[in-house]
Amino acid sequence: MIWSLIVGAIIGAIAGAITNRGESMGWISNIIAGLVGSSFGQWVFGSWGPSLAGMALIPSIIGAVILVLIISYVLGIRGKR
Repeated sequence: MIWSLIVGAIIGAIAGAITNRGESMGWISNIIAGLVGSSFGQWVFGSWGPSLAGMALIPSIIGAVILVLIISYVLGIRGKR
């Protein structure tokens, strides 16, 4: 359980860094984005690539990036300029 939260936080932080929106979200939001994005990414793209704590890393990161972009668009959060 704790390992999943840690990996989810890392995936969320990577997605936030890729989209330049990670600093405005905070750690709790990064964990949620990482866990939900991981589920979404594995559902859409499958479970290929390296895996950690039961999460396929590459589809998880792609799913988290998509989730962060959608949430940022809906909430009107802009990245750094």
